Amino acid sequence: MDEADDRAGRGDVGGLAALVARAAPDGRRPPVERWNPPFCGDIDMAIDREGRWHYMGSPIGREALVRLFAGVLRLEDGRYVLVTPVEKVGIRVADVPFLAVEMHAEGDGAARRITFRTNVGDLVEAGPDHAIRFALDERGGLVPYVHVRAGLEARLTRPLLHEIADLVETRGDDLGVFAGGVFHRLPAEASA
Repeated sequence: MDEADDRAGRGDVGGLAALVARAAPDGRRPPVERWNPPFCGDIDMAIDREGRWHYMGSPIGREALVRLFAGVLRLEDGRYVLVTPVEKVGIRVADVPFLAVEMHAEGDGAARRITFRTNVGDLVEAGPDHAIRFALDERGGLVPYVHVRAGLEARLTRPLLHEIADLVETRGDDLGVFAGGVFHRLPAEASA
């Protein structure tokens, strides 16, 4: 166990460590949307652009601990916070908190289903509740995201960018991807 994991496990992040024993391996998430504790300030925790979690500058190497933190993450008024029933603390996120690391597509056109797996174990089927969003980076390159839950998104990794690019089709004057009965449009600038 590295030092960052040990500090996080001892409770330096408050009541989060107590949730480790109750973490459900079946994918259920704690009801963070129902918790409204006081904000206790920011902690030195960050998620980098590659989806790696860090505490006090050191990577958190224990996957179970990362998944636990991911399960109590919430986006609130434009800031990312870890929430327990008794406290809320702010963390830094370089882009979005999750990465989509695996994708499965089946069907064609409006009947297509696309399922993503994130780096923290979420399974998300793209559609009305889990939109695929396309943005342009500073060089004009396409960056796809998928909504995971409650405003939290996953950025598709480069291999998945290539996979989803193969699914782009035209609908009228727009380019986009059908998934879950929804046409997820590319930005107009990407079509030019």
